[in-house]
Amino acid sequence: MASKKVVFYLSDEIFAIDKPILVTIDAHSTTILNIELASDRSAKTWKAHFTTLKDHRFDGIGMASDRGKGVVAGYQAACQEALWVCDYFHEFRDLFNGLHQLETKAYRAIAKEHEAAQKWQKAKSEATFDKRLQPYAQTSQACEHAMAQYDQLDLLLQLLRDALLLCSPQGKLRTRQGVRSALTLLLTMIAEINCAAISTTLKPIHAHLDDILVPFAHAEAMHAQLLAVVPQQALDFLVLAWHHDHFVYQCQAKQKHYHRTERDYWLAGAEGLLEAEFAGLKTWVFAHLDTLVRASSLVEMVNSLIRPYLNSCKGQITQEALNLIMFYHNHRRYKSGKRQGKAPIELLTGEAMQAEWVELLRPQINRQHEATPEVCEPARAPLQLRPTLHGGTTPSATLAHQAILGSTRLSMDHPRTPSVLAHHEGHVRPQ
Repeated sequence: MASKKVVFYLSDEIFAIDKPILVTIDAHSTTILNIELASDRSAKTWKAHFTTLKDHRFDGIGMASDRGKGVVAGYQAACQEALWVCDYFHEFRDLFNGLHQLETKAYRAIAKEHEAAQKWQKAKSEATFDKRLQPYAQTSQACEHAMAQYDQLDLLLQLLRDALLLCSPQGKLRTRQGVRSALTLLLTMIAEINCAAISTTLKPIHAHLDDILVPFAHAEAMHAQLLAVVPQQALDFLVLAWHHDHFVYQCQAKQKHYHRTERDYWLAGAEGLLEAEFAGLKTWVFAHLDTLVRASSLVEMVNSLIRPYLNSCKGQITQEALNLIMFYHNHRRYKSGKRQGKAPIELLTGEAMQAEWVELLRPQINRQHEATPEVCEPARAPLQLRPTLHGGTTPSATLAHQAILGSTRLSMDHPRTPSVLAHHEGHVRPQ
């Protein structure tokens, strides 16, 4: 960076056979800041990874990741005063998996009850009828218990999901103490369901409660800063508008219309209160609220971009190939979503790109072609459909440079058949 840039890191690891690839992106722009083929994923390696970012004038105010020991210890060693946010997906995944187990158990109990009821109804004598009545009653009771357990956990997890939202239904940013009280009560109620699998899952959640509350401490401090500039009622309206705007890009089609309508409604209310100051304050408040991070799920999106290339080259990736993937991701424009029409590098720097990513890559290929022209020469004479005339030139020698550019663009836009990495690595067979 030309000058110091404040960012929020999202970091994760992806593996190429037995070698880890360390990835760090910016939470707001999704720009890949550093991608590194490492020998291990120890704290020392991760510390060097974050130190490199400092050398490139990135100032990390926080990081979100899973609980990998290396990434957390390495980040805390390199950025001692910055925030660390635990990823909510990894924290509560086992609890929601428990809900799935209870659902499967309930369906199994329903099937057993149905089978017992059919046997009971097919009884031909009174003795058989009475004999089959007791098993049916037992299976019916077990079915009711299994369904009750599932329904209770399903309801409590919905309340838990709502309690973890940054914004209350009244437009207030939730406080750390308020969320702690709500989570403690909900976890106690979940424990009373009396399921062994759930009880085991709750222990680490209780142990990690302070880490889970870190985003709400950040939100509490931010609310005081926003309130110093924006009047209370107008701020509540803007917070609610931001809350619904956030869900517009995450919900399914049926819910998008509801959140879009609610967003526009609260924006209209804020505009009526702020009048001429509305546009500037709305942009300012939204920009601050966007810095609140609770998950590292966006870095998983980048991992999904890298994975097809790793599969195609059977994990035999090099740092140069990772650099090419990073360049492509950072300079390609999003085709949909809240970042539609913008490239990650544009969102990071605030400067518009002057050309498409492949045109920006062209000078690099030109310099490499001029420095080592022999790399573009065919290894053997190309097959000819007719004899080459005296003094003529072969089309493969003339168009080699254009072919490289064409294959680069095609392969990066369609990552499931990355022919550019085949040219670069030599590990992928032509399809």
